[in-house]
Amino acid sequence: MAGGAETKAPSPNVNGKAEILKGNFEPTAIKVEPLTPVVPENGVEKPSEKSRNIVLGRNVHSTCLTITEPEVNDEVTGDKEAQMAGVLARYRKNLMERTKYHLGYPYNLDFDYGALAQLQHFSINNLGDPFIESNYGVHSRQFEVGVLDWFARLWEIEKDEYWGYITNCGTEGNLHGILVGREVFPDGILYASRESHYSVFKAARMYRMECVKVDTLVSGEIDCSDLRPKLLANKDKPAILNVNIGTTVKGAVDDLDVVIQTLEECGFSHDRFYIHCDGALFGLMMPFVKRAPKVSFKKPIGSVSVSGHKFVGCPMPCGVQITRMEHINVLSSNVEYLASRDATIMGSRNGHAPLFLWYTLNRKGYKGFQKDVQKCLRNAHYLKDRLHEAGISAMLNELSSTVVFERPRDEEFVRRWQLACEGNIAHVVVMPNVTIEKLDFFLNELVEKRSTWYQGNVQPPCIAAEIGKANCVCALHK
Repeated sequence: MAGGAETKAPSPNVNGKAEILKGNFEPTAIKVEPLTPVVPENGVEKPSEKSRNIVLGRNVHSTCLTITEPEVNDEVTGDKEAQMAGVLARYRKNLMERTKYHLGYPYNLDFDYGALAQLQHFSINNLGDPFIESNYGVHSRQFEVGVLDWFARLWEIEKDEYWGYITNCGTEGNLHGILVGREVFPDGILYASRESHYSVFKAARMYRMECVKVDTLVSGEIDCSDLRPKLLANKDKPAILNVNIGTTVKGAVDDLDVVIQTLEECGFSHDRFYIHCDGALFGLMMPFVKRAPKVSFKKPIGSVSVSGHKFVGCPMPCGVQITRMEHINVLSSNVEYLASRDATIMGSRNGHAPLFLWYTLNRKGYKGFQKDVQKCLRNAHYLKDRLHEAGISAMLNELSSTVVFERPRDEEFVRRWQLACEGNIAHVVVMPNVTIEKLDFFLNELVEKRSTWYQGNVQPPCIAAEIGKANCVCALHK
């Protein structure tokens, strides 16, 4: 199983190297059927009962692959196998092509897990508590605990003082961390910056928690001058805080030390607040940046979570969640069916994910990750500088590899490069697989397209409100 590593710039004239089956197979075994079109709410026609009322209708898939059942007592024929193989071969070619134009989401596509192919034939399920054996024997707990110990060392907490598990994604890590905080302080109020990941506010809705949104600085970092009065207004209730180690859109890192200082100055002792650190992407990068503030359990934090499919580069969504052992008893319960205990969000858990994490952590080690971090930061600065040279407004936070710039006017260009957008801005997340050559290819295409978007009296937008006057190069702020 190999990832989409790139060493050269993608070119329209470069063909993929996938081995395509000979012959023109029509995917009759898996029919392509159109989905019911989405009718705008302000349209003349009313949507039928089967239509999907989705706001972002333009992003709804127009086709789907349905499965045709074989006739009764009819075995799968060689023709049908060939037809399915043809569908999969074309799908693989599509994946290779889309991987070439992948810049907007924080996934490291530079990986090769061929050594783990021998394990793909097993149904590996890590049921229950990672540290307690269950009756189900086809598991990877020994790898899972090894991964957890690695992160425990990174975040400076002793083996006998932490509990954690490999989650199914970064969102599950946030859901778990905030749930622990809620269980420790049932009447606590959740505080999160407005630029926190949407999963934080999803957790508040799921757990019926009172949630206070805190303003942010232009950088995207939490504004502690706004946090302070909101804490003081609720001094009678414990505080549960989400601290971002890299926000979703701007890659801003909340200053953990300043947040703790603000809590203390507002009269919250350490036994009256719980801090969850959402380190989805940069939680693994920041330990290898010399100037970066440290995320450590030596500080009064309650939990940390990171995604495994982002900077590490796992081929499936997964994550790591670690909390203090003293907190986990509020969630843990005995499960006789498993002959184990469980304090996770999900029941069944992907037993393959710990294998991929374990494999990468062993191959790269601290030095390998440090090298990857340096490459990402260096290339991110290169992209930001090139954008400014081209007269395009752009921002890059000091502790980030997320480059924010003006949103392209052409939605087809946005989809082609799979850019993540919000309002007037878009971003590129520079990951280890993103080379200078790929950035140059993207920049050249952006500059060429942009010359057609802004002609005559049509001017680029001012995005000073989103990225600051110093980073905006519109006509007003040049």
